[in-house]
Amino acid sequence: MEIEQALQRAKNNEQKAFNFLLNSFWDDVYGFQLKRNQNENDAEDITIQTFSRAFDKIASYNNDYTFKTWLITISKNIHVDIMRKEKRSISTITPTHNEGAVLQIQDETPSAEDKLITEQNLAKLLRDIKRLKPHYQEVINLRYFQELSYKEISSELREPINNVKVKLLRAKKLLAEIIQKN
Repeated sequence: MEIEQALQRAKNNEQKAFNFLLNSFWDDVYGFQLKRNQNENDAEDITIQTFSRAFDKIASYNNDYTFKTWLITISKNIHVDIMRKEKRSISTITPTHNEGAVLQIQDETPSAEDKLITEQNLAKLLRDIKRLKPHYQEVINLRYFQELSYKEISSELREPINNVKVKLLRAKKLLAEIIQKN
């Protein structure tokens, strides 16, 4: 399958085309992110977000640009957004007044209400996950609850790593749709 053909098929929402595009460009985007932030887990997460965003917006892709360039631009923007959020959270922590003054440090331990809300949200999330097909439930469980790497999930499921990546992307998208409906 050629890239142009895959892009056209992806615009028609064909899963095989998404899989082909993911397999074709994963290393490019992942390598780009790995060079930027020197952290494999962050590079993986940003790469997944990149493909997820790209596949959600595939209809808006402009053929005047190469698909790889479009993906790298999305990836760069996601990374910049993350860095801005981190910078904002750091700047709110950093004191800007007299260094000699005693700082009041807020107790960040969750209150009983916070714990209850978290438990309720987790219970709702687990109910929503149970609405997914079993193979999607399994990949979400392995990645987010057992915190396995893609390589470990690939070994556990005895599937190629690219299938795991696509399955996880699809599972996250379906879960987001379930959550939005509720």
